[in-house]
Amino acid sequence: MKDRRVDGFRRPLIAITMGDPAGVGPEIVARAAAAARLRAACVPLVCGDPEVMRRAVELTGRRLTVREVAGPAETIDSPRTLCVVRGSHVSIVGFAPGKPQAACGEAAFRFVVDAVALARAGKVSAIVTAPISKEALWMAGHRYPGHTEILAELTRTRRFALMLADGPRRVVHVTCHQPLAEAVGGVTRRRVLETLRLGNEAVRRLARRPPRIAVCGLNPHAGEAGLFGDEERRRILPAIRDALREGVRAVGPIPADTAFVRAFSGEFDLTVAMYHDQGHIPFKLACFQAASGRMRTLRGVNVTLGLPIVRTSVDHGTAWDLAWKGEALPDSLLDAVEMAVALSVS
Repeated sequence: MKDRRVDGFRRPLIAITMGDPAGVGPEIVARAAAAARLRAACVPLVCGDPEVMRRAVELTGRRLTVREVAGPAETIDSPRTLCVVRGSHVSIVGFAPGKPQAACGEAAFRFVVDAVALARAGKVSAIVTAPISKEALWMAGHRYPGHTEILAELTRTRRFALMLADGPRRVVHVTCHQPLAEAVGGVTRRRVLETLRLGNEAVRRLARRPPRIAVCGLNPHAGEAGLFGDEERRRILPAIRDALREGVRAVGPIPADTAFVRAFSGEFDLTVAMYHDQGHIPFKLACFQAASGRMRTLRGVNVTLGLPIVRTSVDHGTAWDLAWKGEALPDSLLDAVEMAVALSVS
């Protein structure tokens, strides 16, 4: 991929969406924007509401001045200034923190639309998204399962996949935001092969070498030679063989209960999960840490593979229970920014 860096800045200009105003998005953006780690990686430009961001900066006690700008050309590269482009969103005056609302769902959707437009026009190097509420999206009339599907439609992308990453721990999903009963039918030979191709390309760019890929089975014990299902024999194994002929270093199908142990211990660079929870549960168990009922560490990045733009995101939701209480952690957002920079210049 060519260098996507935007001229005029010493570091990549990254569009960061504010996320749902009623969730933790504004707070984690404010915390991240004041961090030396983020400023060393990029110049941030928030797609969001300037007034909401001012409230979030005040809540977190960060020494930042929020400045409303018309677009990237007015962005200031200053560690004490956070530039926010208001864009096309609707008014969210008087929103209630900590719960889904139609107005907030509409605003969050438009922040994404604005960020994608900037990226497609080449005005930013990549986009990083703060969490949105699927319920609020639906209340606003936008019937999407999540960010991934919105981005695919906005960029007219047909072949895409969701990858979770935290350093060398990476998981890409064959199916994702579907009911489990439908996800089984979505595990096709073609889809498994497409996912292997997308994952292989992405990790090759990040690791700078051909990745070793573990492919999970769909059924318990990867089907146990057909005793617990034959999807492995009919769909997954043929896709692996197709990938091997293309030079992809795929191994499997491996029972999922051991695939992640082997991968996260360093044997593999990427694990291919067949459905949402098969990949998300072990990843978050490894990357999230809690104590006394509270989250202490939130690591991990959500990356949409296959898009014509670079997009990363936090690997958590709106966290209604934490919203606007001054407790949300920016770790995942900082990871997402650094991943976006790495992908945009690789």
